[in-house]
Amino acid sequence: MILLHTPSTKETQAYIALFRAAMPQQTFITLDELDDPNQVAYVVTWGPPAGLFAGLPALRGVFALGAGVDKLLARDDLDPELPIYRLLDGGMAAQMLEYVRFGVLSYQRHMDIYRRQQADGVWKMLPPRLPADVRVGVLGLGEIGLTVARGLQADGYRVQGWSRTPRSLSGLVSHHGQAGLHALLAESDVLACVLPSTPETAGLLDAATLARLPAGAMLINAGRGDLLDEMALLAALDEGRLRCAQLDVFAQEPLPPDSRLWQHPSVTLTPHIAAITLRQQAVAQIADRLQRLVQGEAVAGQVARHRGY
Repeated sequence: MILLHTPSTKETQAYIALFRAAMPQQTFITLDELDDPNQVAYVVTWGPPAGLFAGLPALRGVFALGAGVDKLLARDDLDPELPIYRLLDGGMAAQMLEYVRFGVLSYQRHMDIYRRQQADGVWKMLPPRLPADVRVGVLGLGEIGLTVARGLQADGYRVQGWSRTPRSLSGLVSHHGQAGLHALLAESDVLACVLPSTPETAGLLDAATLARLPAGAMLINAGRGDLLDEMALLAALDEGRLRCAQLDVFAQEPLPPDSRLWQHPSVTLTPHIAAITLRQQAVAQIADRLQRLVQGEAVAGQVARHRGY
């Protein structure tokens, strides 16, 4: 028996229908339909209620309906030995590329400056820039980050990447470690962060990191909110050291109404929509893994807890 839960009843029912159609031989239930916790072998979820897993003694694994698993790993009701599986894409990589591309193009074409000029009633044309004039640094070179980097390269931007561990990638300059991060920052007119939240990445975008970016650079954060020191970003924007920021994730979500980020003229923000899980792709991926597990086969996407993803 497989338990499916999301915070939205409508979303849960939509997923249940898709899973039942994809795997008619399996029994999928919601929390409201749970009669015997001993029968639940797997949970497919996003935002599960507190204590859920502790009440499922026969649980063999948990599937996250997303790529980020930091909140699952922080729970105290999950056995440390229990396998957790994350989505490797689920249609998110293409969306993330679109989101970052939008920000980079806006920077290249001075759209952030024109918005501020519009608010001030200023009519002033700025010199054009070509994609080759813009250096982009991508933090995170997993499935999603690599799609972003390759896509921006194809657009003509000068792209480099950074990952926590070394990567050898054909045609893409990649850095790793602290020294590599410093080298990347110094050559990034736009810094695009798509990193997951891990003990190593939390707080990475602090005042010292932002200070290493070239004057007039842009920050795009579509990774996780706890990577960014929001007060340090605001200070850098207020002082004019950074030109603008595009933010999709925040330390507290929803973003509090009193946050200065809402009204800051150099900030574009979105409500965690850069890369939303697409139901059909997610169901196909998870259904395939469930079937392989039932047959005793190994599956991709198992989270390495020590890495945090």
